Amino acid sequence: MRYIPHTDADVAQMLRVIGAPSVESLFAHIPSTLRLNRPLEIEALDEMTLMAHLGQLGAKSSPSTGATIREGGALSFLGAGLIPHHVPVAVDMLLQRAEWYTSYTPYQPEVAQGTLQAVFEYQTLVAELFGSPVVKGQPAPFVSNASMYDGASATAEAVLMARRVTGRSLAIVCGAVHPQYLGTLRCYLDGMDSVGQASIKTVGFGSDGRVDLQSLGTLLADLGNQVACVLVQSPNYLGVLQDVAAIQALAHKVGALTVVACPEPLAFGLVKSPGSQGADIVAGEGIGLASGPSLGGPGVGLFAARSEHLRQMPGRLVGETVDQDGRRGYVLTLSTREQHIRREKATSNICTNQGLIALAFAIHLCLLGKSGFRRLAEINLAKSEYLKQRLSSLRGFKMAVSGPTFNELAVQVRGRASDAAAKLREQGIFAGVPLDQQDFELPSLPDAEKTLLIATSERHQKADLDRLVTALDEVCP
Repeated sequence: MRYIPHTDADVAQMLRVIGAPSVESLFAHIPSTLRLNRPLEIEALDEMTLMAHLGQLGAKSSPSTGATIREGGALSFLGAGLIPHHVPVAVDMLLQRAEWYTSYTPYQPEVAQGTLQAVFEYQTLVAELFGSPVVKGQPAPFVSNASMYDGASATAEAVLMARRVTGRSLAIVCGAVHPQYLGTLRCYLDGMDSVGQASIKTVGFGSDGRVDLQSLGTLLADLGNQVACVLVQSPNYLGVLQDVAAIQALAHKVGALTVVACPEPLAFGLVKSPGSQGADIVAGEGIGLASGPSLGGPGVGLFAARSEHLRQMPGRLVGETVDQDGRRGYVLTLSTREQHIRREKATSNICTNQGLIALAFAIHLCLLGKSGFRRLAEINLAKSEYLKQRLSSLRGFKMAVSGPTFNELAVQVRGRASDAAAKLREQGIFAGVPLDQQDFELPSLPDAEKTLLIATSERHQKADLDRLVTALDEVCP
């Protein structure tokens, strides 16, 4: 509570204890000529602006730049599915409260109510974020588990869940799914099926960056009785928002489920949630809104699914109940790993969850509230669209895809993207991810060697965006 100002009653009580008539009397020993008799001339700043200002002041004593968003002292536009957002200091302060530290293991509910309630609140938020609106008096249409390791493993687990629900083995992956998500999925499926049996088929995307619905429909018509799910990412690796409802309609015609991966959940502050568009299972990454990237980890894997598939969810789930005296309490309702149930009925070998980061994610969402979450999404979209407009106006620059985007922009520059990025690093600017340096192919994307994947967020000020545009224009031939 040390960061909450004292009330008048608090001050009066303290003065009574020490025997002082007023706060002013505590400074009576200081000569009046040395005391400030007017308010301090300090401009009130919001937390994010204040931290940026302090960073600029601190940069004056080091060779780093005065950038507002830093990667080792440099201005950063790195993202590629992991976009760092401003996390209020209040999140860390609340994480330190002892209520969350009550006995670690959730398997002993009588001594772990703090841990269990925190997980329950997190689950509620994720279910509302990814699913359909809850109707009072009716079962929740979407349920969330207690979180998973990261977005990539959560996505792979979602595909395995779809295989269990449908009894089928084939997954169709829509173009521009994050390459690391796809690589993790391939690793999960490797060895699970017969040698030579295809577990994954991919579908490309059009000039708008969205999945080619005609090709998807043809593939589903040919292989429909084998397809467990269609996996689509939105926003996808190129930052493009997909038409989940159209994909869901094609998948459900052949009895397949729709799995949506969401590395940037903030997008659903503005667009319809995957659940409201018909998705059956949704997986995502929440670290950007919890603590930001930290040397590659850890993450927090968001995971939610339609309630009718609850028994096939991986991980564990906390539920609300009452004790014998009618008092509200929380218990571990579902735990589906082989440690707890017979191995043949286990749905996953996931043995824990990222509890602390999941709690940070939940606290941040609660601090924002519904209107704050939407407003934050609006700010992010406005900055991304401003950058898109500025870059598109440069000679020889254009967007690599024409579809609607959120926070990530695939921009074709003059010359090789990797050359431009290397030159800007010398100026203290990480301009983005050059797609010609990635260990994967985007066969539907022409001129990938010229494409730079640029990420923005509310942490970038207008001056930062203008600086990037000017610098790119100068270094590109």
